[in-house]
Amino acid sequence: MDEPTSGLDARAAAIVMRTVRNTVDTGRTVVCTIHQPSIEIFESFDELLLMKLGGQVIYGGKLGKYSQVMVNYFQSINGVPPIPDGYNPATWMLEISTPAAEERYGVDLGDVYRNSEPYREVEASIMRLSVPPPGSLPMKFSTMYSENALNQFLICFRKQNLVYWRNPPYNAVRIYFTILCSLILGTVFWDIGSKRDTTQNLYTVMGALYTALLFLGLSNSNSVQPVLSVERTVFYRERAAGMYSPFPYAFAQASSVLCDY
Repeated sequence: MDEPTSGLDARAAAIVMRTVRNTVDTGRTVVCTIHQPSIEIFESFDELLLMKLGGQVIYGGKLGKYSQVMVNYFQSINGVPPIPDGYNPATWMLEISTPAAEERYGVDLGDVYRNSEPYREVEASIMRLSVPPPGSLPMKFSTMYSENALNQFLICFRKQNLVYWRNPPYNAVRIYFTILCSLILGTVFWDIGSKRDTTQNLYTVMGALYTALLFLGLSNSNSVQPVLSVERTVFYRERAAGMYSPFPYAFAQASSVLCDY
């Protein structure tokens, strides 16, 4: 989650973070960036990854109750002033880790962290957790998608119909081209269908049918290109997220076009 409390007041931010905390309590892992959290919101986090300019890690590990583990770590560094009583640990942490503060202490907080006990504990945890326990089986899923092909088709079909009907200019252009083509072709080939007594007249009727289908199809193909160019970006994002397979999506696209006609 990327700054889920941005733009929210204190009450709304507390509700969002309470929901995130409840999600974590179910056993799920949530990685979240936060901007200027209050004391209550900062207390809802279990661990912290703090980096300075350039991507160097200056703290990574548990926060502890009332952020005491993190506070004790920074206060153990020579020159770092103690946190005032009742002060926000998140604000204090940012104030003591600025480049100006590092220059004042005469230390590089990145180097201090790489030689600290929390760093060694994190590295040991990574090495321990990167090796699967004995007798464990590899994670495996029976299918790549959460829904079968039929449900994927139905969902994509409904979504595509909503996309079309929420675009009045596209529908208006299609109706306009259809009416215009019918008037032009109806005028040029007026009463040609009743003349089928010779081979030449039959060829004329077939030519009229071919011209009508080709002209109408090309006109509507040109009008649908802007819609498809926008939809293609959405498709790439949703396919990358594993929401559905390309085949049900393609069938839904074709079916929605046929139903509209």
